[in-house]
Amino acid sequence: MRALNLLTLLLVVFSTHLLSNEKDGSLDGYISDLKQQQFNLDYQKSEADGSLLRDSWIAPLNLKYSYIRNNQKTDEESNHAAAIRMDQPIFQSGGIYYGIKFAQNSKKYNDYAIDVAKRKLIKDAVSILMQLKQGSLKIQRQKLQIKNSEINLKFKEEQYLSGQLDSGFLDSAVIERNFVIQTLYDIETTKARLVNSFSILSDLDYVSATIPHLELLNQEEFLAHNIVLKKAESLLQRDKYAKNVTISKYLPQVSIVAGYNWNRSNINNPPPMYNKENDYYDYGVRATLPISINTFRDIESSRIDFLKSQVVKEDKQRELKAIFTQVMQNIENYDKKKSLSLENKDIYAKLLSDTKKLFTVGYKTEYDVQTLENSVEISELNSKIYEIDKQLELLNLYEMYVNE
Repeated sequence: MRALNLLTLLLVVFSTHLLSNEKDGSLDGYISDLKQQQFNLDYQKSEADGSLLRDSWIAPLNLKYSYIRNNQKTDEESNHAAAIRMDQPIFQSGGIYYGIKFAQNSKKYNDYAIDVAKRKLIKDAVSILMQLKQGSLKIQRQKLQIKNSEINLKFKEEQYLSGQLDSGFLDSAVIERNFVIQTLYDIETTKARLVNSFSILSDLDYVSATIPHLELLNQEEFLAHNIVLKKAESLLQRDKYAKNVTISKYLPQVSIVAGYNWNRSNINNPPPMYNKENDYYDYGVRATLPISINTFRDIESSRIDFLKSQVVKEDKQRELKAIFTQVMQNIENYDKKKSLSLENKDIYAKLLSDTKKLFTVGYKTEYDVQTLENSVEISELNSKIYEIDKQLELLNLYEMYVNE
């Protein structure tokens, strides 16, 4: 509980270190240039689509021109015609305003969707990099365990040859040595796979690449700056205005209509017989009220979408609280394991000091000294491995955290 209480007292160094890097784009460096280009193009498309949707209420100005020639009997006739027409809605029972708000929130939703996908990719790259660093520590630890198993095997061989042990104990020592060696091979295989996965996501060299150090978040901060919740909120707002837009489609609408027309006719049978030209304009106001059998069904469908968005947001908030609680519990367990490793290190260090003294007077063997030296190092490596496990847990929160 002490470790868990400590979590609530800590703010995010992440917001001053990691998020400061985010603002200058350095976090983007964990993913490859090609993937960054894809996300940049996604943002550009979202901007273009948002502008297109925002201004969709502005009707186009239609320009028309035609030129026709015909040869009837002995006369040749040509006709020029041009027209400009405008049919611009100026009142849609709130539909214009709601349409603009719908477009703005659609763009927000699309941007947050891109943010979520980008965070997921960065999180995957950083996670793999952390696992690679952890894999190197595990390999070091396993090699030390192999040394201890080989020391134990030599000691059992000497005891067996001197008649102090039977062959069963020697067989157990051989099996133990084979097991720790096979485990090393498994760790190296896993690391090789991680190297390949990292090369797919990032242009960095995993050996020289550094990993960010993430500090602890509190729940209020996690929820207040959560891009998943922001995405759900933008979806809620989008569907709210979409519902209003749908309703306005079936209410009175007023448009300004105007046009200018020009026509010129020539009849040529050299010399020209006559030319005729005229032009005129028209303007006015048009009011419409659409009546459809599907009006109430369409409105009900959009209302249900809005209600579902509300439920989705509430459910997502509950889900995020559960994720935060689980991550904090996992971190508390890793803190306990790390503390235990450090306690073991102190115990082994004390035993090593005493064993070295006894070795100098002949009461302990060199095997005892080497085994304890390795055990001290193994305990230290365990504490570092558990610290990276904590970082991997915090990544699950960082994936959804943005300090805007």
